Amino acid sequence: MFKGRHFDRSVILLCVRWYLAYGLSLRDLEEMMQERNIHVDHSTVHRWVLRFSPLLLERFNRRKRAVTHKWHVDETYVKVRGKWMYFYRAIDSVGDTVEFFFSEHRDLAAAKLFFNKALNRHGRPDRVVIDGSQTNREAILSCDTTDRLKGGYGRNEQNPITIRSSKYLNNRIEQDHRRIKRRIRLMLGFKTQKTADIILSGIELVHMTRKRQARFAYNPAPTLAEQFTVLAA
Repeated sequence: MFKGRHFDRSVILLCVRWYLAYGLSLRDLEEMMQERNIHVDHSTVHRWVLRFSPLLLERFNRRKRAVTHKWHVDETYVKVRGKWMYFYRAIDSVGDTVEFFFSEHRDLAAAKLFFNKALNRHGRPDRVVIDGSQTNREAILSCDTTDRLKGGYGRNEQNPITIRSSKYLNNRIEQDHRRIKRRIRLMLGFKTQKTADIILSGIELVHMTRKRQARFAYNPAPTLAEQFTVLAA
């Protein structure tokens, strides 16, 4: 992953982790590295984040533990170049992140892409809680029907997913959104949809590592730093 890089792996991982996990700007990290006699430009740190966040997430997903069969689904807003876009997210009954999906639009097509992504990775849940969105309901019904017709995902093929619409019951994911939005709020803003997508996935990666959603055979309670080191090994 780090072959041919001018800087040591530990420096790259430190900058990527600190940027995604804490309220630090790229220039903050440039200054902090200079205090350690490491001269790295803030634009280089930005390139590291865009380059390594998807790779670390891919490795994390290989270790990700199974989620429960009750999901809470909702979408939140993210601004890109002054335009609101949509971040679909799902968590399970114990608060673990199920899946996420960034979209320019909030419509049936986007909702279907999100649900299919979640179903392909985790299989079919027994129940999904939504906030009353008719679009999300239609997307779940459509994806569930298609899946049962082709006998997919190997679990409860004949049992339709139970859908509950309740803003009160969906407070769990509303609270979970806040941890993601708190980090986004401190940034200067996203310039492109692609950049936003990558950085949001990196923030979600940190959020999941803090929940200890990955399996590590020799350490049942690794720190955030230890988990990043293992993922990059």
